[in-house]
Amino acid sequence: MTSTLNRRAKMVGENGVAESLQPLTRRGVTVVLPAWNEEANIAATTAQVVATLSEIAPDFEVIIVDDGSRDRTGAIADELARADARICAVHHSANRGYGAAVITGFDAAAKELVFFMDADGQFAITDIARLIPPFERGDADVILGYREHRRDPPLRILNAWAWKRLVSFLFGLHVRDIDCAFKLMPTRLVQVADVHAQGAMVNTELLAKFVRMGVTLHQVPVGHYPRRAGRATGANLGVILHAFRELFRLAAKLRSWSPPPDSWY
Repeated sequence: MTSTLNRRAKMVGENGVAESLQPLTRRGVTVVLPAWNEEANIAATTAQVVATLSEIAPDFEVIIVDDGSRDRTGAIADELARADARICAVHHSANRGYGAAVITGFDAAAKELVFFMDADGQFAITDIARLIPPFERGDADVILGYREHRRDPPLRILNAWAWKRLVSFLFGLHVRDIDCAFKLMPTRLVQVADVHAQGAMVNTELLAKFVRMGVTLHQVPVGHYPRRAGRATGANLGVILHAFRELFRLAAKLRSWSPPPDSWY
């Protein structure tokens, strides 16, 4: 069974679109794409998501969350939604932050499973074929991707290394790549976690609450690629300072947080 799934996962064309794959799941999957000023990437990323999910998880929806973009990201998202009923465009009137965009997508999810990834082209949606089989086998409650070879500037990689160690120490998270935006989860579980982080702490809050809830995690390697266009904001000083403020607020909040008993099983 596993070898068959692996063969299916490898049947991917050079353009990153799945070719003649068989469905890996019959469960419904919501794909959340948070986007801020991604006019150069959002159409191609969405097209690849639709092509891939149509083959390996045909009961799906795509939710593009335009986080107050100043370019044509929102307009392009609306065009894509008009052309395909499986695509939904949601808009923030102003830029609220990465976490806020992810949470908006979670709140709008209508399928049994929710998956999210960045819209900037640094991930290949075809790698979701590495996450679905272990979920279907029951290896864990949540399947986490980690960037096998991270393709970011050296300073950003260094910052991420230091941040990971700080966060792991504060929250007891033993995860290879906390902030990797490539996660597959039961939608009900995400809703029970009730995440509120508006910025970079969204992944940390989500995983820290999962640990408190006794959720099992399984990690798989996924590809990571250089940005095709646009500009990353993770190394922006304002983003970093906001992340530190969120970090200490979250640490204080989690000291008194506990999930509702038997709230998602």
